[in-house]
Amino acid sequence: VSTGIGCDNIDIVMNELDALANIDFTTREEKETFRQLELVRIGTCGGLQPNTPVGTFICSEKSIGFDGLLNFYAGRNETCDLEFENAFLAHMGWKGNLCAPAPYVIDANQELINRIDHGDMVRGVTIAAGGFFGPQGRELRIPLADPNQNQKIENFTYKGYKITNFEMESSALAGLSKLMGHKAMTVCMVIANRLIKEANTGYKNTIDTLIETVLNRI
Repeated sequence: VSTGIGCDNIDIVMNELDALANIDFTTREEKETFRQLELVRIGTCGGLQPNTPVGTFICSEKSIGFDGLLNFYAGRNETCDLEFENAFLAHMGWKGNLCAPAPYVIDANQELINRIDHGDMVRGVTIAAGGFFGPQGRELRIPLADPNQNQKIENFTYKGYKITNFEMESSALAGLSKLMGHKAMTVCMVIANRLIKEANTGYKNTIDTLIETVLNRI
């Protein structure tokens, strides 16, 4: 399935996949037998640590959603890591309407993570940004609301976790899947790392390796 970019598109895809699996379209009611889906998103990302250079495969054990999507669904607090959220917000110093004032932290399905990562990938914490430019610390003509955003993100640590990468979908996929009772995870290949000033503009020729690896392990 090709979802398009962003958590808004994941919201559409997840609800429609769940409806196909678990709603009777004739009666418009839930089916008596629940069908659990397994979903692995394969994508690209930007690395945020020295140990995530270009070409690294990162499994998102945890995702931090800057998008706010899960905040619209019941069960959000019971599903998310609230202590991690509070520690992250305190570190970033975001209050009021500054940047992402209510990010959510969600775990991917551990069984899927263990199935896909055979010790040859980095398990990390991924930020699912609500955009490509400002939300990921890129500045063109409009100044950033928090000019130190990326530096603070790179320096954040919590119970041994560090934030490893930016992408734009993992939090919604993991969060909605958990609320719906499905299994999901995201694995991405790093195509740029601003911290160590690396980039791979020809990544489309190399991501096939990640796709083949994941398909062989599912």
